[in-house]
Amino acid sequence: MESKVVLSMKDISKTFPGVKALSHVDFMLREGEVHALMGENGAGKSTLIKVLTGVYEFDSGEVTMSGKSIVNHSPQDAQENGISTVYQEVNLCPNLTVAENLFIGREPRRFGMIDWKTMNKKAAELLKSLNIEVEPTGMLEECSIAIQQMIAIARAVDMECKVLILDEPTSSLDDEEVKKLFGLMRRLKDKGVGIIFVTHFLEQVYEICDRITVLRNGELVGEYETESLPRVMLVAKMMGKDFDDLADIKSERTGGIDAKETLIEAKGLGHQGTIRPFDIAIHKGEVVGLAGLLGSGRSELVRTIYGADKPDCGTLKVKGQEVKIGTPLEAMKLGMAYLPEDRKKEGIIADLSVRENIIIALQAKRGMLKPMSRKEMEEAADKYIDMLQIKTASRETPIKSLSGGNQQKVIIGRWLLTNPDFLILDEPTRGIDIGTKTEIQKLVLKLADEGKSIVFISSEVEEMLRTCSTLHILRDGKKVGEITGDELKQEKIMETIAGGEESHG
Repeated sequence: MESKVVLSMKDISKTFPGVKALSHVDFMLREGEVHALMGENGAGKSTLIKVLTGVYEFDSGEVTMSGKSIVNHSPQDAQENGISTVYQEVNLCPNLTVAENLFIGREPRRFGMIDWKTMNKKAAELLKSLNIEVEPTGMLEECSIAIQQMIAIARAVDMECKVLILDEPTSSLDDEEVKKLFGLMRRLKDKGVGIIFVTHFLEQVYEICDRITVLRNGELVGEYETESLPRVMLVAKMMGKDFDDLADIKSERTGGIDAKETLIEAKGLGHQGTIRPFDIAIHKGEVVGLAGLLGSGRSELVRTIYGADKPDCGTLKVKGQEVKIGTPLEAMKLGMAYLPEDRKKEGIIADLSVRENIIIALQAKRGMLKPMSRKEMEEAADKYIDMLQIKTASRETPIKSLSGGNQQKVIIGRWLLTNPDFLILDEPTRGIDIGTKTEIQKLVLKLADEGKSIVFISSEVEEMLRTCSTLHILRDGKKVGEITGDELKQEKIMETIAGGEESHG
């Protein structure tokens, strides 16, 4: 017997200026089920959640709860309609007690005053009913992130939510804490609460979810029973790839790689909470790819090598010498360069000109006591504007007025100017047009032929096949495979990303 549908979203569309964020998406949640909402970056997951919870108004479509049509104009409306959201960053008050957080805004009162005794007693009963072991009178800030999340969930449950949205709740939890959270989710499921679980951890989806809805580029790919969807198919649906329709693309590269000269060698390098200890060796003139779904640990791995996240175990050798890199500046002085994934936040300096953005890393590497002359700066800027074909009115144009692809080229120019031996490119072609993508891929191969070593991270498997000679596959924060030579094929990559059908945590 099918359980009752508690929430139905039909034909939902949402447009932002110039972007169709959701296009005719359907989503259905039943009572007492855990339903995974999955998709890569930009798939539309968070837009769908925000439309449901009244953060955004949708352009068209209909939302019904238990058969009744509703429109939430604010998260407050959503809560009154029985929809609660718990985000990865818990939005509670750390300076209040656990009980105060549970009943904030709805404290039991006597004679107009807060009835502390009743509140603490009700809090204790609520926590006990959900097996959450914490003192109601303890301060929230003394609780772990996992416990804070559970308290946020308990508060939602006490407000009689019928739909609970958990948005990436396990990203900052360790394995033990995840187990506890799943225990709580199962208890809520038994009480008939419908749970929407937004996550990118495949293992967890197969452990706790009954159904999976996949979005891609703002469109619905489909809804599936978890047990009848093999992992490798889920990965293919999220990435938009079918095995059969992809011709194998091999690069024409021959020269460049010098297997005798290892430039970077990491052994057991790791960073607590972000990337489990890994081994990797990168040779001179080699393009090494890191593949995996969003959140698999690709960026975390390179940040650990570069010293942006200080490793807390393992060793790193650069050109055969063991080094301890404490800061990105030390990495630069060792001949490394890092193009971060989030160019808006960590890459461009929006108010500076193209010229200033290009020379800033070299100036930092040289130190403030050796300033570059105006002539040197202009020559450097002109060289890379020309070499990378950056479309800009002049070298003095503010970088913020360039297109995304041209901003990306400026940052690549910035790092090439430091003449690095080792270049980390994290999603260098995301969000830019096909023509520029191809130029950047050609540039990567040219740099490798000149003897530079490159780590290339991309969500597009074809791009990796075109440029990389070895792929390291990551999943859930650990390295799970290495593919090279004849094995470098679409299917093999997908299978390794998806992992075995059996669960191995």
